[in-house]
Formats: sequence, structure tokens, C-alpha cells
Amino acid sequence: MINFDEEIKNYEPSLEIEEAESAIYSHDLTDVTDIIAQLLREQDKRQGDLR
Repeated sequence: MINFDEEIKNYEPSLEIEEAESAIYSHDLTDVTDIIAQLLREQDKRQGDLR
């Protein structure tokens, strides 16, 4: 049987994961919510120009 408490004590994070985490957080990535927010701002601006 696995002793989870013992396994947690021996746990060491993988260097690859920490390196990937740094790379991800250091880049300004655009996600879907950023794209939708930009589209909505542009739509509001266009509608304001038509008034």
C-alpha cells in the first residue's frame, strides 16, 4: 500500500515543470477572453461613432 504522507515528504518538483512555468508566466499570452474583450471594445467604439 502507498503511504501518501511519506511520498509527499520525498516529493521534489520536476525542473522541466518549473522551467515551463517560468516561460509561460514570462510571456504575455492572449487568450480567448482577451480577444472577446478587444472585439467588444471595438464594437462599442464603432457604435459610438455612428451616433
